[in-house]
Amino acid sequence: MPKITFVERNGTRRELDVPVGLSVMEIAHQHDIDLEGACEGSLACSTCHVVVEPEDFDRLSNPTEDEEDMLDLAFGLTLTSRLGCQIIMTEELDGLTVTLPAETHDMRGGD
Repeated sequence: MPKITFVERNGTRRELDVPVGLSVMEIAHQHDIDLEGACEGSLACSTCHVVVEPEDFDRLSNPTEDEEDMLDLAFGLTLTSRLGCQIIMTEELDGLTVTLPAETHDMRGGD
């Protein structure tokens, strides 16, 4: 079972054993990690934006054009930013580390 490490906004690191086939967003939701995902993975928002560690980034498949379009809306975009709903865990991604950005843009409105 592969491992993933989430670095939360307060700097807390949470290493988890996770099943193959779940997205980073789904894993975060299952473990009460504060990664929003307002569109529930339908590529209609950027609220599941994560920053992938540079040494892990090249192990990911390339983002689709739709993902790149949504990433353009993300706050705190970096060269290794991805949407958590689009990173599906595989054995090859064992040891993946993602950091939650300081803030997200809530597409649903409000404050």
